[in-house]
Amino acid sequence: MENYIYYSYLTASVAYGLLLVFVIFNKNRHYPFIIAVLCSAIWSTSVTFATKSSHHFFADTLAHETIRNGSWFFLLGALLSKQRYNNYKQLFLGRTSIAITALVLIILSLESFPQSLKLATSIMDTDPRFAGHVVFAVLGLILVEQLYRSTPLKQRWNLKFLCVSLGAVFAVDLLVYSKSLLFNHLDFALWQSRGITNALITPFLAITSTRLKLNSGGTELTTPRKTIFYTTILFGCGVYLILMSFAGFYIKRANTEWGETAQAVFIFLALLLLIVPFTSGKIRALTKVYFSKHFFHYSYDYREEWLKISKALAKLESLEELKGFIISTLTDLVESTGGGLWLKNDQGRFFLAAEQNLRLTPQEIDYLHNVGDLPLYLANKQWVIDFFELSHAPEVYDDIDLSPWCYEDSQVWLIVPLFHLNKLEAFVVLTQARVPRKLNWEDHDLLKTVGMQLANALALNRASEELANNRQFETYHRLSAFLVHDLKNLVAQISLIVRNAEKHKHNPDFFDDTIDTLNNVVKKMHHIVEQLKQGEPQAATNSVVNLATIVRSIAQQHLGSPPVTLDTNLDECPVSADKIKLTNILTNLVQNAQDATRNSDGWVKLELTKNQDYAQIKIMDNGVGMNQQFISERLFKPFDTTKGNAGMGIGAYEARDYIIKNSGHIRVDSKPGMGTTFTIQLPLAKRISDTPKELRN
Repeated sequence: MENYIYYSYLTASVAYGLLLVFVIFNKNRHYPFIIAVLCSAIWSTSVTFATKSSHHFFADTLAHETIRNGSWFFLLGALLSKQRYNNYKQLFLGRTSIAITALVLIILSLESFPQSLKLATSIMDTDPRFAGHVVFAVLGLILVEQLYRSTPLKQRWNLKFLCVSLGAVFAVDLLVYSKSLLFNHLDFALWQSRGITNALITPFLAITSTRLKLNSGGTELTTPRKTIFYTTILFGCGVYLILMSFAGFYIKRANTEWGETAQAVFIFLALLLLIVPFTSGKIRALTKVYFSKHFFHYSYDYREEWLKISKALAKLESLEELKGFIISTLTDLVESTGGGLWLKNDQGRFFLAAEQNLRLTPQEIDYLHNVGDLPLYLANKQWVIDFFELSHAPEVYDDIDLSPWCYEDSQVWLIVPLFHLNKLEAFVVLTQARVPRKLNWEDHDLLKTVGMQLANALALNRASEELANNRQFETYHRLSAFLVHDLKNLVAQISLIVRNAEKHKHNPDFFDDTIDTLNNVVKKMHHIVEQLKQGEPQAATNSVVNLATIVRSIAQQHLGSPPVTLDTNLDECPVSADKIKLTNILTNLVQNAQDATRNSDGWVKLELTKNQDYAQIKIMDNGVGMNQQFISERLFKPFDTTKGNAGMGIGAYEARDYIIKNSGHIRVDSKPGMGTTFTIQLPLAKRISDTPKELRN
């Protein structure tokens, strides 16, 4: 046996030596890894010398093994810290790291100083070194498990061989020292094989040294729940094993005659204590749900699922695409063969809006259309209806009658509600899965979470559609308002003719003016009809017009009460504008001035001048006037009028909007009781005589 131990650990020494040379000269140097390999080589070499030396014993090599374990702990801790905090040092600042370091130092001191070991042994009545190395093995397995589980899937290939190798080393150590602790002496049959097992893992460690590159961004981290679960499981196994070993040892020590029998009975009872709970379906189910929900590693990466669906939703351009996406998303999540989407209409009733391979009978679809209890049930319970669960636990769904779907060949499997702000927006009926399966709590949570995201998309789409409709209505109302405003001005012109007809009907000039006014009204009416045909205001078409002619025509048409007087000596004043639009604007301002001066001494004046760059029109009256606050806040605000039902409140707004768009300026000067002056400036165009005939008005 001595030769076997010698060659076993000699093989490990050579293997670790070669590995040390390899990692030192490797370009991708990782110093904690180099230190761990060096300590492993020292440990295996010390055991090799102990087999041939009469002055050293195998127990003396336990200190070297403790140093080896500490070095591997340091490596695993550094890698864990890098994964979780993107910093090699962060993890070592915690209390757990300090406690592990303290434990290593305590065991190392016991193994290095015989007096301390003798004192501890007398107090504990057993060798504390075996217990210490059992704890080391459990800690090593915990760290290996944590490192593997904390590493993102795409990066696990970097650490796969490291975790497998160290997991095997610590598992063998756990077996060796737990049995040694039970019998209170080193189990040489198992201990001698560790040299070979350590030699066998060195090729895997060599591969690891070339791959040891963790994420530098530190963005893919794991959740704390997963860490707690695996720590709890391994720690529980280690505590159970230690307690069982101590109990078996003391039972055996208590009475040598029946110690072996008592030990066997104890082990049997311990196994029975484990087997009985796990053979109980109820206990097993409750335990599985509790640990799965609070500690177990999630089957789904919720962040990844959420981002994936969000990116897909951003690419959709229509409601029809969204309907199909909702069904396909939910069917893909649970591997369903098909489904249908029921949306809520304006009356609050649900209807089949889209389907994909929905293999339901007409009676089932009619029931979904007409049923009133199902939406109410979904809104109150806010959970997924699972017909597989219904068949095995019907008491869960006592509050609703689902019998129309409860027959042998029914294809209905799941009914998934979609909630937005706790209101049921829609629900999806999914048919049977491609491969029959039972959904767990995590599947249900994922369906509800995805359902909320899809409901948000539906609500956003509905809001966008309502906004688009409101914009269409706004355009329609805006068009209507401008058309009614133009019609009001035309009616005012015709009313002026009617009011003056009795007084001037024998005046030939009055008839000439009347014909001109009616001709202008007809042109404007044709323009309004064309706008109604187009469905929206036509863009103004500018041309060079004679502003002097337009102003004279407006003054001639407003000879009523009070009459409009014109002050100008210009025969030609060319500006670039739409003649009909500009005429309407000036006519409206003149009409407003007349409305503001309904007294016996009221007057309205039109004044037209020009300078080198601009034509200037002033519309002046001595009416009621306006204060500065009204001019600043209300005068140019659309649909705000002081005339009650007689006004539209868009004349001044339309005038300013058109003049500014044509690079002009408008200014208002007014005081209450002293009248108002509108000053309009428009850029001059070329002379009328220089303008092509086809552009003249």
